[in-house]
Amino acid sequence: MKIILVGPAHARDRLRDALAGSAIEIVGEAASLAEARQLDADAVLMDAGRPRRAGEDAPESLTPREVQVLELLAEGLPNKAIAARLDISDQTVKFHVSSICGKLGAANRTEAVRIGLRRGLITL
Repeated sequence: MKIILVGPAHARDRLRDALAGSAIEIVGEAASLAEARQLDADAVLMDAGRPRRAGEDAPESLTPREVQVLELLAEGLPNKAIAARLDISDQTVKFHVSSICGKLGAANRTEAVRIGLRRGLITL
């Protein structure tokens, strides 16, 4: 799997060390998700640097498409408008919204946007 590391330099160093010796290939690094979108990879790995509490699982990463959907949710767009903007079906948007909420532990799309902003996944 080819990935891009995203975050501040110290966080990327920590991720690089954690991945040393694994089958994951780091194909690039970026300070922000906007920069990472310019690169080609299978996934983006981001470490916001927040220490986890004992027993707390690492949050599941969003796919690049899920980040796009989350950004459009933050703009207040309904599913049909998101579908038109991304040239996908509104059922696919519903699937992505459900997946985003599940991965972020959000009860609804508004909470998903709030969590995404807090974690630095998107910006306004």
